[in-house]
Amino acid sequence: MYRLRMATAHDHPRGHDRLRLRARLRYFYHGASPAAVKFRLMVIVVDLVIISFFLAAPILKEAGWAFYVVDYLIAAVLALDLAARAYAYSNVRDWLKRPIVWVDLFVLATLLFPAWLANLGFLRLLRFWSLLNSELFWRTIGRRYDDTRVEEITRAMAALVTFVFVVTGFVYAYFRGKAEHINGYLDALYFTVATLTTTGFGDITLPGNWGRVISIVVMLVGITLFIRLAQTLIRPHKVKFPCPVCGLQKHDPDAVHCKACGQILNIPDEGD
Repeated sequence: MYRLRMATAHDHPRGHDRLRLRARLRYFYHGASPAAVKFRLMVIVVDLVIISFFLAAPILKEAGWAFYVVDYLIAAVLALDLAARAYAYSNVRDWLKRPIVWVDLFVLATLLFPAWLANLGFLRLLRFWSLLNSELFWRTIGRRYDDTRVEEITRAMAALVTFVFVVTGFVYAYFRGKAEHINGYLDALYFTVATLTTTGFGDITLPGNWGRVISIVVMLVGITLFIRLAQTLIRPHKVKFPCPVCGLQKHDPDAVHCKACGQILNIPDEGD
């Protein structure tokens, strides 16, 4: 049997190398060792740099061809990262079922095809939302706060901040020069914040019926996101502890019985 295994490994060196590569990628992306944590920290730092580039993209486009060179370099980095994550995952089909993955794939498409998807470039800032909602982030930077009140507040703030800058990018891309007083990115940001908070100063408005519809959507979604953030700050925090009988996922930290079925619980203290 030993000779057979040795012969198989010798006859298929490429298959053996692929297994070693997948094991190494899993070690870095999912491991708990200091080396794996440092690797994921580097990935997160690169992600933050990329997000900063996306945020400054409306202004940096004036650099001409240099902007597109950086754009394609970022596309290459993002493609390598996504390919490595997919290869490290146990089942690629399950990996593709995750909404966050499709967000990242769409961001990659806007980088690879800027000529066709230029007007959708503002959606690249969804990468910020996908980063702060990823397992990689909470296993690395947020591992001490995973499944805690801090995580809930961070996710709610990520949704609000992402919405603000996505709407700002949309208004800048489609209404610059068409709407009165929207001539720069700061003007678009000012309009978004004034509309989202329902302050409505009225000095900057979007023209036509579609402009009114967009303003209404921004106000409604903005209020919803503000309420969600307020709820996470005010309401009592619940811990994730599945009930062994009914499967209810979250309970109060000091709960003795499941509020759905009455099953006796044994929720450990946070310090345990």
